[in-house]
Amino acid sequence: MDILGGLLMFIFIFVGFIVTIAIVFAQEIKSTKEKDPAAKGYLEIILLYPGLHAVMSHRIAHVLWQMKIPFLPRMMSQVARFFTGVEIHPGAQIGQGLFIDHGMAVVIGETSIVGNDVTMFQGATLGGTGKETGKRHPTVGSGVVIGAGAKVLGNITIGDNSYIGANAVVLRDVPANSTVVGVPGHITKQDGKKIDLMMDHAHVSDPMMQNMKELLRRIKTLEDKLNGK
Repeated sequence: MDILGGLLMFIFIFVGFIVTIAIVFAQEIKSTKEKDPAAKGYLEIILLYPGLHAVMSHRIAHVLWQMKIPFLPRMMSQVARFFTGVEIHPGAQIGQGLFIDHGMAVVIGETSIVGNDVTMFQGATLGGTGKETGKRHPTVGSGVVIGAGAKVLGNITIGDNSYIGANAVVLRDVPANSTVVGVPGHITKQDGKKIDLMMDHAHVSDPMMQNMKELLRRIKTLEDKLNGK
């Protein structure tokens, strides 16, 4: 009976824990389910997604940080980093529905501000430039997608519904509804409307490549003219 009672107690606590997470982090779980085709169900997301675990840890650490409790918030962020591969400074302000896909090597700096329904892929960084004090990390609007390996650096603003392409390095403000690709990042717009690219990394236009093609075309035209003479 003692074993059965202990087992029932464990099941009761476990179910209560899962239900609590499902309620408190409903936005993040919903965002993960909608954006990740590999997510088979809500229980899988709750138990097996390190991006969600990192956000859960950050919520607690951020409250402790705001209470000015020393050491413990930073310790929690480092423990979460060890287990999830995601480093979120407890001072960062994170909106609802953040989806961190895969999670490994994602970094969000101390003075970062992240809006609602933001997506970050592996290796994405919201960092500083090393030259600033005070507000030294990016402010990211709602609905933004930050591709794998992208670096958004400094006290800059990324407008709502913008798309930061994979491996882009962004050092300047980005207006809403824009796409940024390249190193350093170059901005492209599509009719001034929201760019509905979501996870489609393969179809983001690259202005640097377009410029290169135009340059090659001009060189070919000059060569043809010289050969004609």
